[in-house]
Amino acid sequence: MQTMDSHHQHEVPIWDMPIRLFHWLLVAGFTGAYLTAKYAQALHVLIGYLLCALLLLRLIWGLIGSRYARFGSFIFSPRATFNYIRAVGRGNPPHHYGHNPAGALMVFALLGLLLLISATGLMTLAVIDYEGPLVSLTQLIDDKTSYLLRRLHRTLTNVVLLLIVLHLAGVLLSSIQHRENLVRAMLTGRKKRYPPLEKSIGP
Repeated sequence: MQTMDSHHQHEVPIWDMPIRLFHWLLVAGFTGAYLTAKYAQALHVLIGYLLCALLLLRLIWGLIGSRYARFGSFIFSPRATFNYIRAVGRGNPPHHYGHNPAGALMVFALLGLLLLISATGLMTLAVIDYEGPLVSLTQLIDDKTSYLLRRLHRTLTNVVLLLIVLHLAGVLLSSIQHRENLVRAMLTGRKKRYPPLEKSIGP
């Protein structure tokens, strides 16, 4: 029977605790915000504030966090990203301990869109409901623009839902191609060691 210590010898610590907490709190927060948008506005706003704080902390941790948490560790050129996606199509993508190029693209897209959703949410709260930290914008934005901001907030949310579906499909495909459970990795913080270690690609 394999002991926990021997099991860990075949794994590499990748995702630190702050990253894992951010990931699962973001999942819970986005789900909660989506479900409360129509029928529990006060709770929706509260969750929105929490998501804003969560995203801000992720931006900070992306600059000062551990190796694989830092944004600099998963910035890839367009050519590297294209080559990786092509390798996925052939069924033989190179292994990355941190985010692979396709995953990195998804991370940046989701973070960017979620920041825009947060911004448009705060602006909508200010110019339509006359609440929140940006309430002074009511003097600068007319009614037409206000309702455009609300529609943009909803549209961006639907775009994120589409990206989430693509993200889940990518996680499933990568788990199959590399024979590792990426959901488990985001729970434990550890990924399978690829022998020899040098053949796996990591920034």
